[in-house]
Parts: sequence; structure tokens; C-alpha cells
Amino acid sequence: MIFVNLPVGNLDASMDFYKSIGFEINPHFSDETAACMVWSEAIHVMLLTHAKWRTFTNRPLPPAGSSEVMLAISHVEREAVDAMSKAAAANGGTADINPVQDLGFLYSRSVADPDGHVWEAVWMDPAAIPSGDQPG
Repeated sequence: MIFVNLPVGNLDASMDFYKSIGFEINPHFSDETAACMVWSEAIHVMLLTHAKWRTFTNRPLPPAGSSEVMLAISHVEREAVDAMSKAAAANGGTADINPVQDLGFLYSRSVADPDGHVWEAVWMDPAAIPSGDQPG
């Protein structure tokens, strides 16, 4: 399992954003200082208020407009990539913060959540990778 911990300025707005792009809340690990948002059995995002974040580390929060990581989430359908981008833009995030990537066998769009954390929605058809480009 992986737990991605993210500091957020407005917990309720962040929860609404993550629900809009397909995450579900796990109420057993959520309270007024943190929310556990579930993508799959293996991937969870812990949204932490700034005060809660500071109980884990003394490192400074990244300045606005910076990117500490870009987290990619795979989708089983190409249309789901566009749906995630649209939902992000309609719910406090920013769509297409990086150029849309369309390689035929791979399609991705990057969004930022309300705090600027970067997520990349990705669809890939491994069977369509040109034979000279396959790892191996």
C-alpha cells in the first residue's frame, strides 16, 4: 500500500475536489484535521491541515506555484482521463497545467488540486506500443 500525505489549506474544499475526481473518503481515518481519500485498495491520499502536517515534519511547506512531485494515476479508459481533467477544473483545481500528451498508445493530462499538488491522469494501451519502442 502507498499513502501519499499532502498538506492542504482548506480540508473541506480538498475533500470535495478529491471526491470529484474519483476518490472515496475513508471515515475511519478522517477527522477535522485529516481526511483519508481512497483511490484503490493500494493507493490512499492523506489530506492534512497545515497544523496536522507540522506534527509530522518541521520542513517548510512548498511555496505556491512549485511542484514537489507529480503523481500519476492510471485509468482503464481514455475517456476517463478527460473526465478527470474536466472534474478537476470544475471543482477548484486547474486542468492541463502541463501539455496534453497523446502518443496514440498513451494519453495523459495533468491537473493541480486546489493547493497546487500535481496529478497526471494516464491511459495506456500496451498492445499498441510501436514494436521498436517496447522495453526489453
